[in-house]
Amino acid sequence: MTTEAGWPRGRPGIRSRIDDSALVSRRRSQIVAAAIELFGKLGYHATTVRDIAERAGISTGLVYQYFGDKEDVLFLAIITVLESYRERIPPPEEARTDVLPGFRAAVHAYCRIIDANIDATVLAYRETKSLHKSRRNAIKQMEHETNALVAAHIRACVAAGLFAPVDVELLTYQIIMFAHAWALKAWHFRGRMSVTEYADRNLDILMRERLTAAGRKALRSAVGPPKAATRRKS
Repeated sequence: MTTEAGWPRGRPGIRSRIDDSALVSRRRSQIVAAAIELFGKLGYHATTVRDIAERAGISTGLVYQYFGDKEDVLFLAIITVLESYRERIPPPEEARTDVLPGFRAAVHAYCRIIDANIDATVLAYRETKSLHKSRRNAIKQMEHETNALVAAHIRACVAAGLFAPVDVELLTYQIIMFAHAWALKAWHFRGRMSVTEYADRNLDILMRERLTAAGRKALRSAVGPPKAATRRKS
């Protein structure tokens, strides 16, 4: 029996011949992990389903029990990261009166998801064009939904008088792009700082000209006063 499970209405799904949802989730994670590694090394078009099966330690036929074709695997690899944003980025209503810490928590959550999925993030940049149009459109829609979460936090900060009026869309994309740069330039940043420090330093740059007096006070309450510079010994 062929089933389709776990996908929101209106988005292209991935059909499975297995009905056990827990088994489907486990096997698909195993197959996708192998595929992401190979797509990164060999490229999407040069990688075969047999290659993926061998890397995952299963038969080629078993891959086809959980996916219709190789494009299904690529689509799931990209979608999984996008779903993580929606699941793990806290919505602004959870922040209540702690609006600025809520904004910072949302940005940190985004960066941590990137850090946990660096290869898949890079894969999305390289190979989304290889998907059919309906799936590219589904990915764009999910990206809009993720961006809307970040934008809502920015609007909450403006409404609370913590940010000066700002172009919310542009600021949202500035945040998204510096978060993605952690993956795209991991070879440079990962040996120099933690993802937490990376997010904090970028937020400091972006927020410096946007915080109102009330925003600066709220920031000091949230993270404490700036640390004194360490004096070098002569």
